[in-house]
Formats: sequence, C-alpha cells, structure tokens
Amino acid sequence: MKKSVAIIFGGKSSEHEVSIRSAKNVAHAVDKNKYDLLLIGISKQGSWYRFDTFEIFDQATQINDNSLPTEAEPIALISEAGRPFFFSLRGHTKSQVDCAFPVLHGTFGEDGTVQGLFKMMNLPFVGCGVWSSAAGMDKEVMKRLLAFDNIQNAKYTLITPQNRVSYSDLVKNLGTPFFIKPANAGSSVGVHKIKTEDDFEKGLNDAFKYDSKVLAEEFIQGREIECSVMGPNASPTASLPGEVIAHHEFYSYEAKYLDENGAGFVIPAKLTPKEIEKVQGLALKTYKVMGCEGLARVDFFLKQNGDLYVNEINTLPGFTKISMYPKMWESSGLSYTHLVTKLIEFGFEKHAEEQKLMFTYLDEL
Repeated sequence: MKKSVAIIFGGKSSEHEVSIRSAKNVAHAVDKNKYDLLLIGISKQGSWYRFDTFEIFDQATQINDNSLPTEAEPIALISEAGRPFFFSLRGHTKSQVDCAFPVLHGTFGEDGTVQGLFKMMNLPFVGCGVWSSAAGMDKEVMKRLLAFDNIQNAKYTLITPQNRVSYSDLVKNLGTPFFIKPANAGSSVGVHKIKTEDDFEKGLNDAFKYDSKVLAEEFIQGREIECSVMGPNASPTASLPGEVIAHHEFYSYEAKYLDENGAGFVIPAKLTPKEIEKVQGLALKTYKVMGCEGLARVDFFLKQNGDLYVNEINTLPGFTKISMYPKMWESSGLSYTHLVTKLIEFGFEKHAEEQKLMFTYLDEL
C-alpha cells in the first residue's frame, strides 16, 4: 500500500508566492508509483486548505482567504490515537497522512514552527528539525554558531529598534558598501546594498518591516558559490558546487524570481578539484555544526585569494524550475524525481530513529 505524502505550501511569509512555485515542481516530481499526494495550501492568513488537483498551481499565485478557488477544502491537522490525520472542516471526514513535505520558505515554515507542529502530531517530515531550522533561519544565531566552530563568515553589527547604530559607526566597522538584511527572512527579501547614508535610512526602514532584528554586514567581493547537502547529520553528502552570476547589483529577490535575465548559473561551477573539495568540505562541516537533517543549501563567497566565507545556510531551499538546490544535484547525477524520493525516505528514516527514544519515565519504573 502506497504511503501518503502531503506537499505543504504557501504560508504566512513574504516568500508565499515563491513557495507555491517550488511546490508545483516538487508535486510533479514525486514518484506517483510510490506515494499518494495530498496538496495542502496555507493561506496568507494562516488557514489550511486541501486541493484535489494540480490546477491550484496554475490558477493561483497566492492563497488568500478572501478569494479562494472553489475547490479549496478547509482542513485541520489532528492527531488521533497517536496518528496524524487531516480533518475536513466541511465534510467532517479524515484523511490519513504518512509524511509531510513542507515546501514553506521563510517565517512560519522554515523557522522551526511548523516542524514543531509535525513533531507534536507524530508526523514524519522532510527536512531539518526544530532547532536547526530556527537557528538556520536566524542569521545572527547562525553566525554565532559558525564563529564558535571557527567557520569564516562576514563581519556584522546587530541593529534592533532599541539598539540603533549610526551610519558613520557602521562604515568605520564594516567599510563601505555594506549590506542591510533582516535576521529572519529569505529570498533576499528586505536586503539592500548600502552605499550612502540615504541608502542606509531607506534600507533599514524596509528591513525592519520583515523582522525586529536587522544585520548590517560587510560586503565581501568574491564569487557566489553554492553547494547542496542532504542526508542524516552524521553522514551527509554534498553535491557538485554551482555558481551564481548576478546581473543585478546583487542577487536580489527581483534577480531571483522576477527578472528572467536577473542572474546566470554555472553548474557545476568552474572550480579546480582542490576548490571543489574545499567547498564541499566546508558545506558538510556547516551542515553538521548547524544540526541539519535531510537537506540544506550552503552559500559561500570565494575571494580571489582563495579564502572561502560562508554567507548563509538555507534549510528549506527553493525548488522552482531555476532553483540551485535541485540543479546542483542533477549535475551530480541525481534526477529531480530521485532527489525528492531520497528526501522523503530520509524523513521516514529520521522519524523511525526518533521513535526509539523514550518519551515516558514514571511508567517505566
């Protein structure tokens, strides 16, 4: 009997639209001979809906409670006798779910919140767990963890509403230009390259729209190299690296998703065997330090002198048709469908290992 896999997309995030694009590709790539699919969309308001056909991906660029497609069925994730189900709020029927594949980018999907829900519901899921998702999403926490293990990354200054820092002080510490970015956001949302004090005020105000913590980060001149990683934390594997060549000022949201010519990709990246080994080794080390399970993409800056800096780790990387994570695996010999199958299998395996742990104490005495 085939197991059911729920592809979960949308969500209360600035990356809602990107999530839907990613989910479309994942849903099409799932091996239908092995798994039955459940398509679960989360609206911008946080409501959960089930959709019966792939048409949702062509009908809607976003899911909004005020303008729902007619086939949207409101549902809730419930647990009964320790088993997870989707409960129809309309028909009052239950649908068993065996595994969740959250294709949720950004807040309330990539930050450990939905992963905690899955764990409470005893539902196997694809990707990193609660703390590694949360730590990977928060760029300040990520930088602290990387620095503790002597993994080189860009200098930064933390800015909060209570701890504002002047432009002149930032220039003294970080040089110019520098970047402004929300601590908890992805897809370059709220990211700005700062060259002047006027840039700084505008960029800071925009970044604060997406998070109450903002990083000012030094600009590192170098090639943008990325590497896909997957597998259990104890023994992950790394893909061949790829390179992003931004045609905009930097690899912005517009360059990633709105402008078809916003960036070029070289996969695999034109690196020497020694450079490839260095990138893969640091990607694996970063993955382990961050406690990742299942999948992640590690992004780097490679300077002309050979120094390699970790820019960030993405614990739920994009799966759109131009996304680097699946493309780097394809260049490494792993097709999109086989990649998705492996990720689902890792989800089941991780859950099976966790079930060996004790969750009671007094009953055993």
